[in-house]
This record gives sequence, structure tokens and C-alpha cells, in this order.
Amino acid sequence: MRVAVETVFDVAIVGLGPVGCFGAILLAEAGLKVVCLEKESEVYKLPRAVNLDGEIIRALQAVDLAETVNAMMQPLRPGERAGFANSKREWLFGVAASPSGSHGWQPSNMFDQPELEQFLRDKTLEHQNVTTFIGYEVTEFEIQPEQVTLSAEDNAQNIVVAAKFMIACDGANSPTRKALEIPWRDLGYDQDWLVVDVVMTAEHDLANEVLQICDPDRIHTYVATKEPFRRWEFQLNPGETADQMLKEDTIAKLLDPWVPRDTYTLRRTAVYQFHAAVAATWRRERVLLAGDAAHQTPPFLGQGMNAGMRDLINLAWKLPLVLNQICAETLLDTYPLERAGHAHDLVSWAVSMGHLMTHLAATEAAERAGKPAPAPPESMQTSGYGQGREQPPIRSGAVMTAQLSDQGITGYLLSQPMVKVGSDKPVRFDTLLGAGFALISHGDVELSAASQAVVDHLSIKLVNVAAMETVKGRFADVLLAGETVLVRPDKVVFGHTSDAVKADDLLTALKNTMPFC
Repeated sequence: MRVAVETVFDVAIVGLGPVGCFGAILLAEAGLKVVCLEKESEVYKLPRAVNLDGEIIRALQAVDLAETVNAMMQPLRPGERAGFANSKREWLFGVAASPSGSHGWQPSNMFDQPELEQFLRDKTLEHQNVTTFIGYEVTEFEIQPEQVTLSAEDNAQNIVVAAKFMIACDGANSPTRKALEIPWRDLGYDQDWLVVDVVMTAEHDLANEVLQICDPDRIHTYVATKEPFRRWEFQLNPGETADQMLKEDTIAKLLDPWVPRDTYTLRRTAVYQFHAAVAATWRRERVLLAGDAAHQTPPFLGQGMNAGMRDLINLAWKLPLVLNQICAETLLDTYPLERAGHAHDLVSWAVSMGHLMTHLAATEAAERAGKPAPAPPESMQTSGYGQGREQPPIRSGAVMTAQLSDQGITGYLLSQPMVKVGSDKPVRFDTLLGAGFALISHGDVELSAASQAVVDHLSIKLVNVAAMETVKGRFADVLLAGETVLVRPDKVVFGHTSDAVKADDLLTALKNTMPFC
């Protein structure tokens, strides 16, 4: 039986994993009509992603889900750490946890994916602006001048749905990417690893930390995920096979140096080949790739799912501007410009960490043999935890490119302190900025008629921080210095004033970057 769905939706999302659900919620809350198609009837019940960045929780503030999601998290507490160790688990270097990040939430948070994913799917299913077809697999799609038409089927019927744009969140083996014949750009890391997730069932002394064990005999990783769970990842040595590594006795022997056998049960065991790759293009007319369909990364930074969610944060403010005819469709050209470069930086960083682990293991092996240490990789100083690197910035797109640098503020998320005005209750700064663009200043800003027209067209909110008191955290240095900052809806800094740049210049640059309708 073939059924045509009469509604032409604003956006179709293919794949309702955590990234697809996250995007559906953001787009629906922006007022768009969203249709979601997911071939699996149930949420996957075993863990995969385990770390959620504070900036992702921050993005949920605007849809009133941040506190609920944050309550599911188990952050690294002050004094707990993530870093590198030798074969004896002796600390080499890394970073201690911070109780709060510049974005207003703990930077790194452990969670249980089945719990979070079920919550996100439930919120997606119940949203009045979302129509879902669960258990339906997309079999083909056609890009047309004004829409994308998708055919999908379950065991009982075929359906045809149409949407003005389609976002493919259909995983690393994305049928959408393959149908579009979009190749991967390989970043040169293909390693087989055994991943072991356990449930701790008795008292234990495993620390709440993340350790990259640079053991010459076998590089491996220990991750204290959300209680009562733990994860280990073991790199396969030459000649080892998946079948050998997945035997219970093999797994038990690998865990023996860490934990007694009677204190845990196995939750998941799998052998994966870790990849590092970015799709050659992320947009083909009305179809956009996101999540694992657009990028794959080794897990050393815990950035796979986080990077995918950043993709949807980016689209969740651009698609409404296009669909509401505030900006031209060419605004979507900035999506791959911004996200592909950012994802490339993150994946490259994860690859560098993998190479660093290999180097540290080789250095210890040389010490054992009384030989000179090997030369370090070029990325040695920028590949570890706590070596001065935060998330990479946006390097092109809808941003004032002349101000971009690794030390600046433009292209980065604006810091989010807790603030109060007079006797009002303290709030996170984004609450005062709102969901759209914001022009933030110390004192009033005089604007030309042309600049005011840009403010009106994009509904830019003017925010004066002069009377605000910071209760926790701090404003960005340029704000404290009295400059004016223009922030995008995703809270990325478009640009700021300086001796050479005035507020009118910022708004002129924004108009030149954002193609108005």
C-alpha cells in the first residue's frame, strides 16, 4: 500500500538518533514543521557516546530542556582528571576538571546514551510541530526545484513525504551520502579497537577519571562513565582478530589488572575500526548532511556526538531565516563552510591524540630497551588534554573573517556568566540575549538608519550590560573593555568593535555576509 502525505513540511530529518532528535527539537521550537523518518522502532539500548559538552547543554537553554538534561549528567568533579598515563598508570600529563566552564555549564559531562536518547526521542515524538514515522526506512529520495520528495516503507505500507529541505542524520554508513555519491576525505587514522562497557555490581576502587594508557604492550583507554558504568577501549595488536578479542576469557584477562572479575558484568563488547574522515561536501542543493553522515572521528576527545549536535545548532538558526524568507537560500552555503572546517579541526585533533599515545608508548618501549627515545610527532604540543586548546573556532562563513584568530573572540562562543539586574533573580546571560541575534554593549549605541534597518530586518536585540552584575563567571574581555559585540543566534561571536571597527561597521558586515531577501 502506497500512501502520499499531503503536507509539505519545512524540514525532513532522516535518522532519529540523538543528533536527529536534538535537531528536530531545535527546529520545531523555532516554529518549523518537521517530519522525521527512523527505521528502528526502538532506541538502541546499549551505550555508544558517553560525553556531552557543556556548550550542548547551553544550546538546550533556549528550548527549556537544559536543566532536565543537566540532571542526567555526571560531570567530572573538581580534582578529577583526564589525561595520559604510562603502562603503570602513572600520571604523565593532562587536565583537572573544572567545576564550571566559560559557557555556563560544566565543560565535560558523562551520561548514559540510552537514557538521554530516550528522553530526546520522547520530546521529539510529543512535539506538536513534529510528525514522525518510526519503523520506516527511506528507500529513495528526489531533489526537486522547490522540495525533496522521500519514499519510505515499513512492513505494512510505503509512504511518500515532501519537505523543502532534508537533513540526513542517517549515520556513518549514510545511505543518503552514498546515494549522492559524496566521498570521504580520509584524515589517516584506521585502527581496530575492542570496546568493553561494564556495569559495576560491587564496591570497587576505580577512579572517576579518563586515562589514555600509553602502554607499549597495548595502548588502551579507561573511561569512568556515568555510575554504575565503566568503559575500556583496547587497541588490537598486529595479528589479532575480532573473534579472538570478543571471547569472554580474553576480555576478562584484559580487565583483570583493573578490576576483580566478581565486581562487574559485561554490558556491551564490540570491535570497531576507528576512522577519521570528513565528507567532501555537506550540502547538495536541498539536502544537508549532519552528524556521523558528515564526519567520523576516533573517540579520544569524546566529540563524535557533540560535533553532530553542533551541526544541528548551526542549521537550527539558518533554516528558519531561509524558510521565513528573511534571508536568501544561499545562507545555507555557510553551513558547510563553518561546520566542515570545525569538524576537520576536531577530527585532526583526535588523530593527533592517537599519534601522541603511540609516541608515548614507543618512548616507554625505548626506555625499557635502553634505546634513544623516538622523535615526537609534529602535533605533540597541541594534541593532549589541557594544552591550551578549547573548541576550535569557526574560520569562515557568517562571521567577520578579518577578526578571526586562535587568540581572539570572533568565531568563538561568547562566554556566559550568571548575571543579575538590580534585585532581579540571577539568570544565565543567554536568557537576556534571547534566541536571535544580539548586539551587546556597555551603554547605549548610536546606529545609522542603515544599521537600524539591519537590526529591524533580523530582529536583533540590543542588550546593555552596564547595569548588570556578574554573580558567577565573567563577561568577555572585549565587553569589559567597553567594546560592542555582535552575537549570532547560536551565541557565536560574529564580530566586535575596536579602534578600527564601529558598531555600524559590524552591522554592515553582517548584511554583506547574510544574504537578505
